[in-house]
Amino acid sequence: MRIGLQGLGKLGLPVALAIESKGHEVCGYDIDERVHEIIRIRKLPYREKGAQELLDKTNIEIKDIPELVSFADIIFVPIQTPHHPKYEGITSLPTERMDFDYSFLKAGIRNLSEEIERQGKDKIVIIISTVLPGTIRREILPLLGPHTKLCYNPFFIAMGTTIDDFLNPEFVLFGVENEHAAKVTEKFYKTIHDRPFCKMSIESAEMTKIAYNTFITAKITIVNTIMEICHKTPGANVDDVTNALKMATDRIISTKYMSGGMGDSGACHPRDCIALSWLSRNLKLGYDIYESLMKSRENQTIWFYNLILNEFVKTKYPIVILGYTFKKNTNLTIGSHALLLESILREQPHSWLTNEPLYFSKYDPWVDKDIIEFKSPKIFFIGVNHDEFINFKFPKGSVVIDPWRFISEQEGVKLIKVGIGEKVSDVLV
Repeated sequence: MRIGLQGLGKLGLPVALAIESKGHEVCGYDIDERVHEIIRIRKLPYREKGAQELLDKTNIEIKDIPELVSFADIIFVPIQTPHHPKYEGITSLPTERMDFDYSFLKAGIRNLSEEIERQGKDKIVIIISTVLPGTIRREILPLLGPHTKLCYNPFFIAMGTTIDDFLNPEFVLFGVENEHAAKVTEKFYKTIHDRPFCKMSIESAEMTKIAYNTFITAKITIVNTIMEICHKTPGANVDDVTNALKMATDRIISTKYMSGGMGDSGACHPRDCIALSWLSRNLKLGYDIYESLMKSRENQTIWFYNLILNEFVKTKYPIVILGYTFKKNTNLTIGSHALLLESILREQPHSWLTNEPLYFSKYDPWVDKDIIEFKSPKIFFIGVNHDEFINFKFPKGSVVIDPWRFISEQEGVKLIKVGIGEKVSDVLV
């Protein structure tokens, strides 16, 4: 099939490369000249597993909208629906709430549909952007002409592993507005993988996508609450608790997102919770659970801050957040829980116990170009469980706070494994 993408950014380009790898002809459109340069020089400026290898041999061309419409059997639309940075989960939770910004998506869809109508032939257009329930019918469908056959197909992907996630999903979520378009798209997906094709109304698909994302936030938040309780309970070990819960696959949970660590991060989940908090208020729901999830995530970060502060009071060492991407082995930082911790450190520039300034910095080998060697003792907080940190040598005298519990003991270094309480014998003494 001939597949077009209206947008070749950090989502669109990896998906285009993945589709091309399955033997389809692919072209794309993008207004950003930096994207044109990436295609021209065949060099990806961000880290995306498997993408550079596919980019090296790609035949993808960038076309204008008329050419894209004329070329493609199916046009995927991965145009961003951004939130203001204060709604990304890297700062304290704002009091006010707001919906996503649909202006980019609306402008792109309007432009695309107008060209489809000019050419006068039916085209399948599939939005993959995350939106709140009811958005497409309210904001998008009124913009379309009769030849634009719209469906909604949000992906379950994470930046950094987009290609693997697209080629190997749990299922394909598909909101149907046009049955013929759904049948053609289902046939297309059978060339990509053999996973279930889950059809429903557009509104149900909108809700499924954002419920999926925010459910992960809930899962991580609950597990990290268990971690805090274990840390404060002599004899308790969060890994023992969660490893037991992971066996309860019949009634409770799967094994994913069931290890204590940093809070939920990334471009989707925190912002989706904040957006659903806005929707909960707008719909006057009985209880805004999404605000509670984000406040719990934030309060857990404040608890991490207090662990750091407790060690600062004892040592007066500078503080280093070691790792601040949104997950391990990527250079993307959007929605990072570690950056929320940095924000809280900035909001509290002095220790309330000593009235002394808190000196802190951050370092991530996946982001920072210069390699930093730490020679004097510091308080290290492991913000991301990068593989590089497993054998990281800390200066003697340092304090290491490890919410992942993957750093090994080192001579002369105080290691605090978050989620493992003191030995019962030590407490009884």
